[in-house]
Amino acid sequence: MSLEKIDIVEINKQLEGKSPEEIIKWSLSVAKNPVITTNFRPYESAILHLVVSQNKDIPVVWCDTGYNTPQTYKHAEELIHNLQLNVHLYVPKQTSAHRDVVLGLPTIDDPNHAIFTEQVKLEPFKRAMNEHQPDVWFTNLRKGQTAFRDSIDIVSVSKDGIIKVSPFYNFSDEELDAYLEKYNLPNEFKYFDPTKVENNRECGLHI
Repeated sequence: MSLEKIDIVEINKQLEGKSPEEIIKWSLSVAKNPVITTNFRPYESAILHLVVSQNKDIPVVWCDTGYNTPQTYKHAEELIHNLQLNVHLYVPKQTSAHRDVVLGLPTIDDPNHAIFTEQVKLEPFKRAMNEHQPDVWFTNLRKGQTAFRDSIDIVSVSKDGIIKVSPFYNFSDEELDAYLEKYNLPNEFKYFDPTKVENNRECGLHI
């Protein structure tokens, strides 16, 4: 099956009830240039472990805003080492120290918030996707996180036409906790997204 001929509705029906491992297996069978993106937020170790267990060399795109907590950076280094991740790091073109002086950390209702989000998140992400040109993009989106994410499914299509696969889409926190325990994977909850002020707000990369 070629990606150009995939019927999203039909493929989601076929994948309904399948395990995350089976979803990854199907995805890799149709992908020519897959990538996985991560920001090392809570439960990212599950999707990273799941994907690299079937494709150890897959590019792992990390767009680091420069505002992560020390705990997140330590967590990232631990996962990169333990899972032997093929990390491709993308950072903003301006340092956080410079930006703090000229722009600060704008609140959601500040007119500069859109500029800030473009600089620390959207531009590095666009640069990464332009360089890698993926046809399949693995993410850890899950149902119940935001209204937008409730409207998609295991397999969806990004605004740029990339097939987006979320193998844990229907998993609860408890089910992911069980996955982490089964494979002895770490988790980290002291994560900070400087572009969001509410946990249920969409991050901007997936809409």
